[in-house]
Amino acid sequence: MKMPLDEGKLIYMQIADSIEDEVISGALNEKEQVYSTNQFAKLYGINPATAAKGINLLVEEGILFKKRGIGMFVAEGAKDRIVDKRKRIFVEEYITRLIHEARKLNITKEELLDIIRSYEGGDK
Repeated sequence: MKMPLDEGKLIYMQIADSIEDEVISGALNEKEQVYSTNQFAKLYGINPATAAKGINLLVEEGILFKKRGIGMFVAEGAKDRIVDKRKRIFVEEYITRLIHEARKLNITKEELLDIIRSYEGGDK
């Protein structure tokens, strides 16, 4: 589960993203327990409070839930919630910018779709 930390991104966000990635990939399933804050802290050599911040973010989003005295677990429907959230972010961060840049370059919708289709299946 350990991923390299990116100095350009907040560590607690990276912890949350890594848990989400594990859920999306199927490495973590609904009702499965995730690492504790202390396990994350030891794994990455970080403060447990930093790890807790990432985990608590996912609790607030309904991705994880706490079983008192036992630990944190993946919530039912977590994968769908993560995918929906990431699709929204993808549109906001990438597609909107892509469309604006295409307009500046006078790339038509049809040309843009042709470009996208040419990349489907890893052709380029």
